[in-house]
Amino acid sequence: GVKESHQMTIFRIIAAILHLGNTEIQVERDGEVCSVSSEDEHLSSFCSLLGVEHRQMQHWLCHRK
Repeated sequence: GVKESHQMTIFRIIAAILHLGNTEIQVERDGEVCSVSSEDEHLSSFCSLLGVEHRQMQHWLCHRK
C-alpha cells in the first residue's frame, strides 16, 4: 500500500545506510585520530544517494563538535 515514489525514497535511504556501514575509516594514533579516504566508493555512493556534499561528510565522520 506504499506509493512507488515513497518506496524508492525508502530504498534510497536504506541503500545509503548500507553504504555508510561499508565505509572504511582509518584509525591513527591509538584511536585519537581517524580519516576516511577521499576515494572511498561507499562514501561516494552514500553522498550521491542522499545528496550531501562528499567533503563535508568525510570531515564530519571523523570530527566531533
